[in-house]
Amino acid sequence: MAMAAKANTVLVLLAVAVAAVGAAPAAAGAFRRVYAFGDSFTDTGNTRSTTGPYSFGYVSSPPYGATFFHRSTNRYSDGRLVVDFLAEELSLPSFLPPYLSSYSSSSGNSNSNGSDDVGVNFAVAGSTAIEHDFFARNNLSFDITPQSIMTQLAWFDAHLLRAKANKINVADALFWVGEIGANDYAYTVIARDTIPPKLVRDMAVQRVTTFVQGLLERGAKYLIVQGLPLTGCLPLAMTLARPEDRDNVSCVASVNRQSYAHNRRLLAGLHQLRQRHPGAVIAYADYYAAHLAVMRSPAKYGFAEPFRTCCGSGGGAYNFDLFATCGSPEVTTACAQPAKYVNWDGVHMTEAMYKVVAGMFFQGGDDYCRPAFSDLLAMKAKGKP
Repeated sequence: MAMAAKANTVLVLLAVAVAAVGAAPAAAGAFRRVYAFGDSFTDTGNTRSTTGPYSFGYVSSPPYGATFFHRSTNRYSDGRLVVDFLAEELSLPSFLPPYLSSYSSSSGNSNSNGSDDVGVNFAVAGSTAIEHDFFARNNLSFDITPQSIMTQLAWFDAHLLRAKANKINVADALFWVGEIGANDYAYTVIARDTIPPKLVRDMAVQRVTTFVQGLLERGAKYLIVQGLPLTGCLPLAMTLARPEDRDNVSCVASVNRQSYAHNRRLLAGLHQLRQRHPGAVIAYADYYAAHLAVMRSPAKYGFAEPFRTCCGSGGGAYNFDLFATCGSPEVTTACAQPAKYVNWDGVHMTEAMYKVVAGMFFQGGDDYCRPAFSDLLAMKAKGKP
């Protein structure tokens, strides 16, 4: 009986051990390095209050960062972004250091020594897909962030030159191309008579696909490219648009159509890149679909306030004033429960919303990321395609 009991105990312990191994995150160890690009939805510290875009130049001030870091890390949110949840999903030892301040502990990094141990984040708040010269030529350069997605590609090249001694193999890294292009439309909204939206869309998507092509030419093998979210559901757009310009989720219909058309064009461009580069995996993270799912059923995802700004001013339906935004002297506190809000400062999301979107991308199968994130990890494990 004693020997039988001991044998049973051993079997139970083995079963527990096997279960523990099976429960370990499949993403852990798949990628040890991530390179990220994009705008304020992805920026983890390349922008500060002194360089931030117009009306949102207070990112270095509280209450930014109040939920997770308990201080500003120059992220445009109360806490972590989707790219931060990606780092956690991959079990990286730290969040991605921002390229322009990788030696600074203000980035929220536990590994801020300027090394490339986990990758680098090149995203810049206010960044555009189209180069800055285009806006300057059309007299739209006032208070517009000068960096574009191609600037970030140049920074990536410079970083690789400095890191060459470390013999980094970019083919083993995951490239995260955060949403980019929303700022292009926002900057040209006052010039619709001279710059047709279709021209902006064509130029913006062409720049993004050229950028992705550039990454592929530099050896990138695993890439995830985000589309635009429902930009018509942001309090900024809701405040500025005509009240009758609404869709079936009560957001600005014309602006959401613009984002939808952009994403369709981007998908076509990515399809062509997949055909030209069969040796790479190019996944599409459908931010539009993820955002739409939340706006259709906010309570399902834990949100009580789908439209009101958590850190804003002015009250009303949106609690947003373009001239008194989060972190400014007029707005030094946020709502008591940011996790109940979709919107943080009128343009950017709360950590709670970013966490929901990240869950959709990384655990939602191919509903929101195509091919599915789990499939991308499996292909990486097998060294495919």
